[in-house]
Amino acid sequence: MTDKINNAIGNQLKLARTKKAWSLDTASRHTGVSKAMLGQIERGESSPTVAKLWKVANGFQLPLSYFLGIIGKSDLKQGLLKTEKGIAISTLFPFDEVTKIEVFSLTLSPLHQQMSPPHNTGVIEHILVIEGDMEYFLDNKWYAIQKGDTVRFCANVAHGYRNLTDKPATFHNIIAYSDELKT
Repeated sequence: MTDKINNAIGNQLKLARTKKAWSLDTASRHTGVSKAMLGQIERGESSPTVAKLWKVANGFQLPLSYFLGIIGKSDLKQGLLKTEKGIAISTLFPFDEVTKIEVFSLTLSPLHQQMSPPHNTGVIEHILVIEGDMEYFLDNKWYAIQKGDTVRFCANVAHGYRNLTDKPATFHNIIAYSDELKT
């Protein structure tokens, strides 16, 4: 990520922490992310992975787009945020306070696997494969899905996505949150 993107995410983290009046220690306990790493993210010194941002969002009970939605497409190459090798994410619709939904487009590079820790209770993911073939992981098992396929599941358990092919796989991820979520 660029310094501009790192700083934008860091500012959002600092704002969330300030709103809750949490110290870095308290934020670390709630997110499972070390105090040192949270400090680096806040200062724009670290490029957090998607998985790390999910942990932070879950701990603060915020939608993922709270951190990604503030990044304009002009700041990103082709509108995609590449926080780690093998995956690119773009916010299609940031979190909506009324519907409690946000929508992302994710592209998995060939042979990439992305695991996600459990999200907060009440979070439901809806997957729509746009291009390519991929698999999703749920209940300790991998399931194949391809272009046009859809799946929905409660995301409060470990889950993941992988692309076992030699071509990129793109899917839309519609995330619905419970009513307790606040921005």
